[in-house]
Amino acid sequence: MLSHIVLFWLKKDISDDRRSAFREGLESLKAIDCTRGVYIGAPAKTGDRPVIDKSYDVAITVLFDTVKDHDIYQTHPLHLAFLKQFGGFFDRVQIYDYE
Repeated sequence: MLSHIVLFWLKKDISDDRRSAFREGLESLKAIDCTRGVYIGAPAKTGDRPVIDKSYDVAITVLFDTVKDHDIYQTHPLHLAFLKQFGGFFDRVQIYDYE
């Protein structure tokens, strides 16, 4: 199994409506059938510790059975449409992939 974790730092001046649209855009990625699971959220309200990074605004974790499924996802029309529509909404993105 491959886990694909993406953290987004949204632009500071982004409106609440655009934040909601971004979240809906992430939700649309659940329709890509090569995924095993898709989970979306904001930093958890856990205690503060030096090893916890809560500086991001929203994260998505996408699970795949294989690296091939991950590669299919990357070029899937829904994923490409998300990037095209929402690529200008964030200042930073950080990705962690692990098996």
